[in-house]
Amino acid sequence: MEKVLIDGKWINSQSTGEFSAANPNTREPSSEGYPMSSWADCDAALEAAANAFLELRSLGSESIALFLETFATKIEEVSTELVDMAHFETGLPKSPRLADVELPRTTNQLRLAANAARNGSWALPTIDTQLNIRSVYAPLGPVVIFGPNNFPFAFGSVSGGDFAAAIAAGNPVIGKANSSHPGTTRILAEQAIKAAELSNVPSAIVQLIYRTSHSDGERMVSDPRVGAIGYTGSRTAGLKLKTAADAVGKPIYLELSSVNPVIILPGANEERMESLVEDYVTSSLMGAGQFCTNPGIVLIPESETGRSFIAAVQEKFDASPGGTLLSAAVEKSLLQSIAFLESNGATRLTTNSKTDDSRFCCPNALLTTTGENFINNPEAMQTEAFGNASLFVTYQSIDQLVEIIDAMEGNLTGCIYSHTGDLDDSSYRRIAPHLAQKVGRLLNDKMPTGVAVSSAMNHGGPYPATGHPGHTAVGIPGTIRRFAMLQCYDNVRQGRLPRLLGDGCPSENTWRLVDGRWTNGDVQPSV
Repeated sequence: MEKVLIDGKWINSQSTGEFSAANPNTREPSSEGYPMSSWADCDAALEAAANAFLELRSLGSESIALFLETFATKIEEVSTELVDMAHFETGLPKSPRLADVELPRTTNQLRLAANAARNGSWALPTIDTQLNIRSVYAPLGPVVIFGPNNFPFAFGSVSGGDFAAAIAAGNPVIGKANSSHPGTTRILAEQAIKAAELSNVPSAIVQLIYRTSHSDGERMVSDPRVGAIGYTGSRTAGLKLKTAADAVGKPIYLELSSVNPVIILPGANEERMESLVEDYVTSSLMGAGQFCTNPGIVLIPESETGRSFIAAVQEKFDASPGGTLLSAAVEKSLLQSIAFLESNGATRLTTNSKTDDSRFCCPNALLTTTGENFINNPEAMQTEAFGNASLFVTYQSIDQLVEIIDAMEGNLTGCIYSHTGDLDDSSYRRIAPHLAQKVGRLLNDKMPTGVAVSSAMNHGGPYPATGHPGHTAVGIPGTIRRFAMLQCYDNVRQGRLPRLLGDGCPSENTWRLVDGRWTNGDVQPSV
């Protein structure tokens, strides 16, 4: 059985059981066994993290930045091993997906986080010289991260955006590996601990547990030693963790479910239906639809061209083989979600029901329902079918379209396709404010699949897309502040202030708000 990483050492788990990952392309289990940790493992990791947090507080940001940069380099040194293992455990293509896209994205995130840690501007250092009051965002405490199944590197519990942000803020991380790719997470953790040894940071800056019982997971997120939690996964499991964290006031940042509506206005469909069909099919079937921003619902006019659009998508869905799904759990959940939508009035249009029992998969599924049925049963119609399935909702008028949007839950993204001229302008102006209140990212004439690593990006949204509409899981510096607390220093002497709040500016790359003005210079004495 593989060992867990606690306090800088790979040790035998005090486990209550064992599990293995499976190859999605063959359904065959891995030969490697991984432990289900008992509370003893969790308790040891929490204690080590609490001690590491105190050590990190005494270190300068340069050590944290060096750790993140060194970790990025270490990942690149074992890129072939990482890609091979991730391909085996997830079925995702080695190239371009894992090797050429996701792995470079991950190392880029780590280096961006390092730069943010070094200059400190993310912490919004604010100085009022007249009252001698100063404030800054500071580390919160050990962070527990639950990684998802669909991005083993870029959202991984010991490598992804949550990890990079928590570390940059000055917090140690306890990673809970996703059960779909424990081997990939182990390799990443091995490189992280090597980076820690080379960077003068506490060995418990990163720790790894593969799996716990549900009760121990809930106990862990509610432990007094925890500062915050990051979670990406199913709504059911996430809400159980949220209940436990909320009971003791622990901030938990959730990414739960999103159907990412795509709205096609009449003028757009009349103008360029064929290209829209291609854009949509490419976006919805990419990676077998296993993206957080996969366009799961399309709102389209009830018209001849609307029906033609649906028919064209149906044809392409039937003609395309279903992609490999990440795990048996994803396969089961997808089939259940499709059946649930059908039981609530959706009609399945695709006729290709041929399955491939040699791997985890599901035939591409296209369903349709009316705007009226959606309005009358919005909760059921917004069931997330995570994978290669889409629901088309036909609307009779712009008034009904607004009613449908208003009945929607919160989503990560929402997209409006409009005529390239001014034909749809009035309709766009009518619906855009309604959609903007339901999504974290509003797109125009662009499919939502994919999330650019940009400081302006918002990968968040109203519940149930996330647990808090004011935060993002992608984009620095926004991601870092989730794992920090605002601290104020009132009449504190210069030598006792954090480095970001002293009169001397730490560097020319550090921007501070001094008496209402952004500056990268020293505090000037008042005249």
